[in-house]
Amino acid sequence: MAQLFVSYFPSPVGWIKIVTNGSALHEVSFEKEPGLNESHAYNTVCQLQMEEYFQGHRKLFKLELDPQGTDFQKKTWNALLRIPFGTSISYHHLALWLGNPLLTRAVGSANAHNPVAIIIPCHRVIGADGSLVGYGGGLRRKQWLLDHERNVRFGTQSQLTFLED
Repeated sequence: MAQLFVSYFPSPVGWIKIVTNGSALHEVSFEKEPGLNESHAYNTVCQLQMEEYFQGHRKLFKLELDPQGTDFQKKTWNALLRIPFGTSISYHHLALWLGNPLLTRAVGSANAHNPVAIIIPCHRVIGADGSLVGYGGGLRRKQWLLDHERNVRFGTQSQLTFLED
């Protein structure tokens, strides 16, 4: 197994942990506090792109991804990458993209196991009725991310604040 490098950085939605193997991204997650940095140059590249995202200067990440999961999870995560910045779709819509409307629950489960938050944008998936449902980082983070992207997309200059639990 390849060596993994871990780094942490503060963001508008709390501490973020980045895990890479030095050439591909394995994990982006939310943390209550930073841990020990074992950084690599590729972690820095990932962090810089994420900082550009939070500043409203990046809508598309250009990173090699290597999330660990089942074939169906990976297929679902790849479909998530097709959701345009600043928009959202339902779990049912995502199941349709995958070719089977009966996969809605399985899509929800794959979303719940997405190890690369924000970059693989599972926060852009919402309930069929437009409600915020299911986000590993918490619904307040999900709302913040959706609002941030809409503000950037439509040129709104409002400052969003995030209060951690």
